[in-house]
Amino acid sequence: MKKESRRNFLRTTGMAAAAFTIVPRHVLGGNRFTAPSDEITKGIIGVGAMGRGHLKYEGRTIAICDVDADHLDRARRLAGNDVATYSDFREFLQNPDIDVVHIATPPHWHGIMAVEAAKAGKDIWCEKPMTRTIGEGQAVIDAVQRHDRMFRLNTWFRFRSNFYGMGVPVKPIKKLVENRALGWPLKATISGVTGFNWKFYWSGKTNLEPQPVPEALNYNMWLGPAPYKPYNEDRVHANFRGYWDYDGGGLGDMGQHYMDPVQYLLEKDHTSPISVEVDAPQQHPEAVTTWRRITYTYDDGCQIILDGENKDKDAKFLEGPDGWLNKGMESSIADVHGLIDSLPDPAPQIQSFNESVRTRQKFPLHELNGHRSCTLINMGKVALRLGRNLKFDPVAQRFIDDPGANAMINQPMRGHWTL
Repeated sequence: MKKESRRNFLRTTGMAAAAFTIVPRHVLGGNRFTAPSDEITKGIIGVGAMGRGHLKYEGRTIAICDVDADHLDRARRLAGNDVATYSDFREFLQNPDIDVVHIATPPHWHGIMAVEAAKAGKDIWCEKPMTRTIGEGQAVIDAVQRHDRMFRLNTWFRFRSNFYGMGVPVKPIKKLVENRALGWPLKATISGVTGFNWKFYWSGKTNLEPQPVPEALNYNMWLGPAPYKPYNEDRVHANFRGYWDYDGGGLGDMGQHYMDPVQYLLEKDHTSPISVEVDAPQQHPEAVTTWRRITYTYDDGCQIILDGENKDKDAKFLEGPDGWLNKGMESSIADVHGLIDSLPDPAPQIQSFNESVRTRQKFPLHELNGHRSCTLINMGKVALRLGRNLKFDPVAQRFIDDPGANAMINQPMRGHWTL
């Protein structure tokens, strides 16, 4: 079956299946066997430790790609010898049998790879943070929508799994917020005190000495659009998060896990804060260093506060004019669980990306709201690197009266790499 007809088959059968979701499959005369032509396949770009974790996600892995031959060999042995292997993602994207592309590279590659995957007609499952800059996020949105692709970001707390120190999924918290049990506007504090520890150990090193490039690694391709810097093992693989060229330290690593559900709780999926205030030491131009506090404020008065030092010992995870909620679901509401049980459920959300691929219904965390929660990270990074508070226009998605900050929305790429 040719690829385009196969895609049409998946889409058509998916829509038909959606109409019968309340009917058990055996009632319709089927069984649990999935025919190969009805199976969604995936390929993974970047098969280091995080990427190898993608092998177990839904979909059958038929292709893997990495610029490190050792990573590629390790993943091939886990995936099976019949999996196709590539060292260049551009050749990988030409494989017509890949339905979904998983992007598990460092973040400085996410934007380019997501755009190229969309152009190649692939649906996209992207690691967090979604992009390294605000401009790259806008480019991903344009490509995904222009080419009618499905997109999901790989953080899942807004729709499943216990939400860190809260000890429960986001759904019961959403019920409280949606029904204004705590009043409005709300202040959310994300800190170790409220159950969310920031990873300061992702700070980079400032005294890196050039080292020989390992034979297995195509370092020039690993850098890709990032500025050229001599190789040092601390730049790559597990340590890249400590450098601005590739990510943003603990804020980049944990930011979407922590803040995306808060954005959803505060009903801000369609917008961004109007200001970001930072309290931090002067940042090194290359290596990420620590920060004390970052405060985001929305136009309706809602706030998200990142307390990196856990300084506010009395902080609550959510606090409004009518009450508060903290880790372990401790609350000023006497019978908070009883209240939650009495409230209507929020709108249901798709749990499986394969369902989105089949039905062409957006995944709960897609390119639009994923870009907005990633913008929280990228606004913070810009303010930290410049060492000043910033005003932001959430409609134009530009900083107000600050050319230096706006210059960091779309940052230069090395060589021929471009969006």
